[in-house]
Amino acid sequence: MGATAGALIRASHPGPTAAVTALAVLLASVWDAAPPTIVLIGVAALTGQLTVGWSNDLIDRDRDRRSARSDKPLATGALAAADVRAAIATAGVVTTATSLSLGARPGIAHLVLVAAGWAYNLGLKRTLLSWLPYAVCFGGLPAVVSLAAGRGWAPVWTVAAGALLGTGAHLVNAVPDLADDRRTGVRGLPHRLGARRSIDVATVLLLAGTVVTLVAPVGGIDTIAVIALAACAGLLVAGRVAPGRGPFRAAVGIALVDVVALLVRG
Repeated sequence: MGATAGALIRASHPGPTAAVTALAVLLASVWDAAPPTIVLIGVAALTGQLTVGWSNDLIDRDRDRRSARSDKPLATGALAAADVRAAIATAGVVTTATSLSLGARPGIAHLVLVAAGWAYNLGLKRTLLSWLPYAVCFGGLPAVVSLAAGRGWAPVWTVAAGALLGTGAHLVNAVPDLADDRRTGVRGLPHRLGARRSIDVATVLLLAGTVVTLVAPVGGIDTIAVIALAACAGLLVAGRVAPGRGPFRAAVGIALVDVVALLVRG
C-alpha cells in the first residue's frame, strides 16, 4: 500500500499540482475569502489537478515506455493502471463536489478549467494550440477564486496576467522533453519553436505577466513592485541557466512571487 501511494504521488505531477493549489489558496486569501471557502478552494484545486496529472501519465504511458522514462511509475510498472483509474475517479468525485459547493458559477468555471487540462492530455498537446489549456487554466483561476469569494468576476488584468504566465510556463515545461516528444509524435507549439525560441518567448511572456500583475493594481510602480520585479528577474536568470525542469520551476516561482506581492499589498 505504501509503495502504491508513493507511486501515485510521483505520477500526479506533484510540483505543478502543489503550485496550482498554493496559487488558488493565496488568491483566496488576497480576496478575503472566508476560511471554509479557502479550504474548499484548496481541496477543489488539489483534486482537480490530481485528475489532470494522473490522466496525463495514464494516457502517455506507452509513449513514456518507448522513451524509457524511469521517472514515470506507470511506464516502469511500479504503478498499475487500475490503481490510477481508481484514483482519478475518486479525485474526480471530490473535485466535482467541492467545486459545486463553492456555488454554481465558480463551481462550473473550475470544472471547465479541469476539462481544459484533460483536453491538453487527450490531444491538444500534439497541436499548435498546446498553449491554450495553460492560458485558460492560469487565466481562469483568478475568475474562479474571485467568484467563490463573492467578489464577482475577477479584474480583467488578473485574467490577462494569468494567461501570460500560464503560456510561458507551458513553453518552458515542455523544453526538457522536446526530443522524446518529437520521437513519439507530439508537435505542440514548443516543439515547433524549438528549445531556444521557446525559452526566449517564455521569458517575454513571464515578464509581461509579472509587470501586469505588479503595476495594474496600483497604477504604477511602488516599493513592493520593485522588490517583486527584482525577485522575478533573478528567477528568470536562474531559470535560463538551470538544467532540466529549472526553467519551469522558475516560472512557477514567478507566479507565486506575483501572488504573494498582491497578498502583501492587501
